[in-house]
Amino acid sequence: MSDIIHLLPDSIANQIAAGEVIQRPASVVKELMENAIDAGATTILLNVKDAGRSLIQVVDNGKGMSETDARMAFERHATSKITEAGDLFSLRTMGFRGEALASIAAVAQVELKTARAEDKLGTLLLISASQVEKQQPVAASPGSIFSVKNLFFNVPARRKFLKSNDTELRGILSEFERIALVNPQIAFDFRHNDTEVMNLPVANLKQRILNVFGKRLETQLLSVHVETSLAVIAGFIGTPDSGRKRGSLQYFFANNRYMRHPYFHKAVMHAFEPFIPAGEMPNYFLYMTVDPGSIDVNIHPTKTEIKFENEQAIWTIINAAVKEAIGKAGAIPSLEFDREGAVNMPVYRKQAAFAGPPEINLNTNYNPFKNAQTSEPAAIRREKLYQDDSFPAEIDSALTGEKREIISYKGKYLISPLKSGLSLIDQHRAHVRVLFDEYMQRMRQRQGVSQSALFPEIISFTPAQATVLPFLLDDLAYMGFDLSDLGNYSYAINGIPAGLESSDITGILRDMTDKVVETGCEVKEEITENLALTLAKKAALPYGKILHEDEAAALLARLFASSSPNYTPDGKLIIVVLSEDELQKRFNA
Repeated sequence: MSDIIHLLPDSIANQIAAGEVIQRPASVVKELMENAIDAGATTILLNVKDAGRSLIQVVDNGKGMSETDARMAFERHATSKITEAGDLFSLRTMGFRGEALASIAAVAQVELKTARAEDKLGTLLLISASQVEKQQPVAASPGSIFSVKNLFFNVPARRKFLKSNDTELRGILSEFERIALVNPQIAFDFRHNDTEVMNLPVANLKQRILNVFGKRLETQLLSVHVETSLAVIAGFIGTPDSGRKRGSLQYFFANNRYMRHPYFHKAVMHAFEPFIPAGEMPNYFLYMTVDPGSIDVNIHPTKTEIKFENEQAIWTIINAAVKEAIGKAGAIPSLEFDREGAVNMPVYRKQAAFAGPPEINLNTNYNPFKNAQTSEPAAIRREKLYQDDSFPAEIDSALTGEKREIISYKGKYLISPLKSGLSLIDQHRAHVRVLFDEYMQRMRQRQGVSQSALFPEIISFTPAQATVLPFLLDDLAYMGFDLSDLGNYSYAINGIPAGLESSDITGILRDMTDKVVETGCEVKEEITENLALTLAKKAALPYGKILHEDEAAALLARLFASSSPNYTPDGKLIIVVLSEDELQKRFNA
């Protein structure tokens, strides 16, 4: 019987390694940019085409490579970062495995042009699917130009399962942002399809954060800095009132490396818990410096998960540092009389005349039970409402008595008697369902109802939000938003959907775009539904809003005109019917 175990050819071994290291275009961006940083670059250009499918190019002014080093860099386990096993436990650089370039070259066509400052001529290297096709001297400036073309051209299954261009571009942008945020001493330029996405000059840390995410954060950042024998924690946290339900900016870095750490995230959230509403998330940009020997960054191929030797102690340090920053900045809610916009209280003057009691003007002709457009009593309109064919049969047939009351309980539930019990309706969820249906109908019929703004607001989006805007603008217009592009990710809000005049429009627009960024919807219908649902939740009646009987009746009429009145679009129950038997059981218990 012949032997069955054999060594894989290098080409296949490299493709397997590529599956661990190179998962999508963003993975290539991460590896090439980290190599440029380790090469001592002070300027880095990232040039991408077709969201990385056609081209990913990184140009740096680092120290470059010799002809021999350029060739060796594409061999498996080739690295300049470590020389012995012990070096793995004291890493201060980014790339160290020696797998990245070999893995990239296994699944793409790679061109490298590199030179050192002392070289008269540089080196040009062309590699395709791990095979060296050309190596020759070439005129080149000091530094390196890595061009990765036609990613996964020889692995059709991998290329087929790449996401849409906007999704892959957002992944690339996320990697670019993470690297830029931890290297403010380096100038970065990011271009996609020959259009500038972001240009970041050398800056201090706070200015770099503002350059990446917008100047609106300037008044929302609180400085954090604490030094202990275990770790130095520095950076910024957002003020409690800048927290958001989605789209919050949360970044941890350890020794200049981005990381995810749910345990440390809880330390931050625990510190913020007394000061922010449930469900909201604060912004934070926290940079940790620890002894490299006390962490292990080699537990995951992407190196975004890090194991700490003293996690519990560092949790306490982070928690205390965040609490201290909130306290020092006076971010805990209090009366502040020294700030612009504080309450203007009149000065008491002894000689001033006595202020008389306020006058109350009453409209003696006002009748809350009469509609503004008709003198028909509310009771008669309710009678007509419950006779409407759109009212559910189970409730319509069960309504009892001549007087069909609708009671608003604490501005949260609408209660109505039935022949066989009681119906309870969540008024906020009912309004969400009604508005969602209306917005979806507008978008399908391409008929937006817009209220022109007397003084247009300006909204600035982040680059991540801006990547999805081209896919949203038509639907936003059909909803009633009138936006005009001012350039540099800024838009003028010239019109808004009718009924949202008193709402936080910029917040609503950011939430809508963040929702699409987070979910990464690939299907147009899903994007449309996400927009409609986000806007409906923002525009719906808030809990605590007391409705008059005719307002409640009108809401129910619109609800029961829906094809799905029992549930919100995201599956939450709207109507609960308590039967007479259930009520009787309660009293007999």
